Amino acid sequence: MRLTGTDRGRLLFVLALATAVAVFTATVPLLRDWFDLRVYHGAVDAWIHHGGSVYDYRVPGTEYGFTYPPFAAVIMLPMALFGLHAAIAVGLLLNLAATAFVLHVLAGERLRRHGWFGLAVTVCLLALLEPVRDTFSFGQVNLVLLALVLGDAWLLSTGRARWAGVGIGLAAAIKLTPAIFIVLLLLARRPRAAGTAVGVAATATALAAWVMPDASRFYWTEAVWDTTRIGRLDYVSNQSLQGVLARLADPAEPSRAAWALAALAVLGVWVWRARRALAADDVLGAFALTGLAACLLSPITWVHHLVWLLPSLAILFGEGLRRRRLLWIAGGLYALLCSSVVWLWFDDASGIDGFVGSNTYVWITLGLLLGLPVGQARVNRPPWRRRTSDTAPAPSPAAPARVPASASQPTEPSSAAMAAGTAVGPAVDTRRGGRSEPTGSTRPAAPKPQSSSERASSYTAKPPA
Repeated sequence: MRLTGTDRGRLLFVLALATAVAVFTATVPLLRDWFDLRVYHGAVDAWIHHGGSVYDYRVPGTEYGFTYPPFAAVIMLPMALFGLHAAIAVGLLLNLAATAFVLHVLAGERLRRHGWFGLAVTVCLLALLEPVRDTFSFGQVNLVLLALVLGDAWLLSTGRARWAGVGIGLAAAIKLTPAIFIVLLLLARRPRAAGTAVGVAATATALAAWVMPDASRFYWTEAVWDTTRIGRLDYVSNQSLQGVLARLADPAEPSRAAWALAALAVLGVWVWRARRALAADDVLGAFALTGLAACLLSPITWVHHLVWLLPSLAILFGEGLRRRRLLWIAGGLYALLCSSVVWLWFDDASGIDGFVGSNTYVWITLGLLLGLPVGQARVNRPPWRRRTSDTAPAPSPAAPARVPASASQPTEPSSAAMAAGTAVGPAVDTRRGGRSEPTGSTRPAAPKPQSSSERASSYTAKPPA
């Protein structure tokens, strides 16, 4: 009998797996000490309690401060009511809730089929992924943004399009990268959802401009164009096309022309593949491809931003259940995304090995953009269901024809014909001309903590309280 063949065996397996995950997380020097959440909390505290601007704040001992659009600071205002530790707790709860929703959208039906065991194993495996664990330990907002965008994907796929676009609009107002999904809505010929997304993003931005006019003016005229506020392009954590070119050119500046050509190529592949997915009604596939393109095209894509690869991994594993080769590929990509392999080139990304190894996650993203199995048969997609009201009702069975008493009696239908009639639908009186129908259905001056516990948690000054 297999180990997982009984409830006791399954429980022992989950406990062993959870212990291994906990040991890995506690011993591998990759914890980030909630660095980014300290930035959020410190910036809001400086704004509300000290009369400063959120964009003037810097974490003590570093050059890093708030880099998101003003609306992000507005929705983080409640942090001014909490101490840092309470803010960390709230941030963890929000990320847990977002993760739960993402799992529901991507694999809810499969997880329900496998019960608590499938859910426990999936959560353990998810906790090992570097982008996921970094999002939690940095106190980042990536999973919340992913949940907002996938919420729109779910609405569109289940026929509840009335509110579609709200999630994408909010995500784009909090952080600029998700705005690419508005373009996807246009490709999908969803003008109402695209209009909703633009309207929500514009309204949120206007609200922020009303609440904090000076900060908004500074952000949209200066800060948004200055990537050095975020970090060095050649830093190994920058797993975007711009990061690849910056590491190749280091110490010189990367070629803008080379980036433009690479970006155009990625855009072309994305539009081509997304349109094919949409033509096959594969909404999740189109959203997954768009997340990949966003990671490649963004000037800076830190490793923790790569949670946008989760929909692609879900599709790949789902398809791998039917095609063993794809399951091996999915497992290999998952292992690489857990390995933190790019940090081996933290100090020196020169040479062929540096070019290949320091950009590992970029190659994974590119490979998925080119080869992700989308637009496949319905069985490869998440089993989202349309509401009953979105499906045409089944036609009522035709009333039997009246036969005059004087007419000769019809011959008895054969059993094969009866079986066929039962399988296809109600009988139709062909003598009335009726017809049968279906029944329906990157390395900074003061290193940003990205690779080790020392880099992640040491400050030259006490962190903000």
